[in-house]
Amino acid sequence: MTAATSPALDAAQSLFSPQAIADPYPLYAQAQEVAARQGHGALLSVPEWNATLAFSHEAVSAVLRSPAALSGQGFAQGGEAYPEATLVLRPMMLFHNGASHTRLRSLAQAAFTPRVVAQSRELVQSRLDTLLNAAAAKPSFDAADELAVPLPVGVITEMLGLKGADEAKFREWSGAVAELLGASDGTPELMERVERQAHDMRAYFRGLADELRAHPQPGLLSALAAVEDGGEKLSSDELLANAVLLLAAGHETTTNLIAGGLLELSRQPAAWAALVERPELAAGVTEELLRLTSPVQRTGRGLAQDFQIGNLTLPAGSFVGLILAAANRDPAMFPDPHRLDPFRSNSARHLAFASGAHYCLGASLARLEGEVVFRTLAERFPKLNVPTQEVKFRPNFVLRGPLSLQASLA
Repeated sequence: MTAATSPALDAAQSLFSPQAIADPYPLYAQAQEVAARQGHGALLSVPEWNATLAFSHEAVSAVLRSPAALSGQGFAQGGEAYPEATLVLRPMMLFHNGASHTRLRSLAQAAFTPRVVAQSRELVQSRLDTLLNAAAAKPSFDAADELAVPLPVGVITEMLGLKGADEAKFREWSGAVAELLGASDGTPELMERVERQAHDMRAYFRGLADELRAHPQPGLLSALAAVEDGGEKLSSDELLANAVLLLAAGHETTTNLIAGGLLELSRQPAAWAALVERPELAAGVTEELLRLTSPVQRTGRGLAQDFQIGNLTLPAGSFVGLILAAANRDPAMFPDPHRLDPFRSNSARHLAFASGAHYCLGASLARLEGEVVFRTLAERFPKLNVPTQEVKFRPNFVLRGPLSLQASLA
């Protein structure tokens, strides 16, 4: 059998097919069947890619927590063809490990504190009520475009302290970055667009860090500029990169959680009925929806040294593709994994926010927004209806969520 017809390669390539956008879960199951035939459990060895794909909760969690597994390997490297994009991407904490990652993350955490997130509940509720009031005045509305997108975008931009034209600029910029992060490969057209926008970003930010330090403004952006740890501060490029990352991560995942969550609740009406009867279950339902919808479907790590999982040694220098969505439906961790169970005791053990050193900085904000949205909908609009429809998903292999979702509140 030639490499071109290798079952492992075919299974891996299927995860980048159009079907993987529409419904990736059967493809994950098929890939795991091939992995089982290899004799490595839920680890699919793909020698042609110098890679291994991990599907089980145990394996994915082990890799995420290992200091030998490095984030961002091969991404934002080089950059001769796209120097502006490289200068924007490279300082993102996502692409750093060890001491440099610790430095960037600690500076960001000093501004993005649990207290800041907790204080945003009123902001989330206010913006949500405005959006729902507008939707309630219509016979039907697009729950993705009119709720799932504007709510988290509005929340994170206001938290950052962006307004008016600045808010619109950052939304456009972060959208391009999110598209790039979720692409299977950066096409020349996408890279050229990101390069143009990266030039605009850097021009806008040139000197902004110093200006914000001299003249502080309300919001996280100014707080990030002001943070100092042992004499260390964020440079202008670091401030730009991580502000864009916070914005992209702060709304793309929550957008997918809200829209994907509404779709999943429509498919599991018993869970919606339980939430309507007991809206205080919203926090648990949000955890279950994070687990079931996996707004971030997959990620990956490069190995700095040999790594042992079960009976398989993954060699240093190879890549591990971590299928978070499959791990979140692993029956060994979550019995009856496809059922939305508001009373599931271990829902929060999902890996929707990854784990280890790169655990999502905005996880608490996403949880807060999800809880407020689903509780408010259950309390105010118990007759919420998402009719059966053909649902198209965003053309993104990593950040998965409905592109449009028709619903009615009455």
